[in-house]
Amino acid sequence: MGKARSTTILAVKRDNVTVMGGDGQVTLGHSVIKHSARKIRKIYKDSILVGFAGSAADGLALMERLEAKLEEFRGSLLKACVELAKDWRMDRSLRRLEALLLVADKERMLLLSGNGDIIEPEEPVLAIGSGGDYARAAALALYRNTNMPAEHIVKEALKIAGEICIYTNQNFIIEKLE
Repeated sequence: MGKARSTTILAVKRDNVTVMGGDGQVTLGHSVIKHSARKIRKIYKDSILVGFAGSAADGLALMERLEAKLEEFRGSLLKACVELAKDWRMDRSLRRLEALLLVADKERMLLLSGNGDIIEPEEPVLAIGSGGDYARAAALALYRNTNMPAEHIVKEALKIAGEICIYTNQNFIIEKLE
């Protein structure tokens, strides 16, 4: 068995609308083992979007911990992410988790890693996963050079990533915050 590789998650914010999309492909070694995995969720009273790339079990465990932190800090996304990143970096068992999280609310979007990274992009476009660089490049070009709404940018950029990245398919899950 090879290493499980999965996903492309992309978030774009435009005109007070935040959209996150992801593909459904999970690859093990040289084989696609699932076409319709759901790697994006709405959490904390449907006010926050979160997507993961990497190990599914690890990503889901991190989503649960993030949701607990959001409850603890009454929905403050930045505070919850800072506390999760601290725990993730300091806790021996959490440090072994192999996933990245992309989180967004109406105001901001953040990338979280087990190294303690909390990255907020300069432009409201952020992507993670195997096809993340392709999706981000396509989304930035569309964001900068068109007036397309966020949802259309996400769909088109994921489509482009799926045409280039062998670990990304065309089965998209799109979630939106307005």
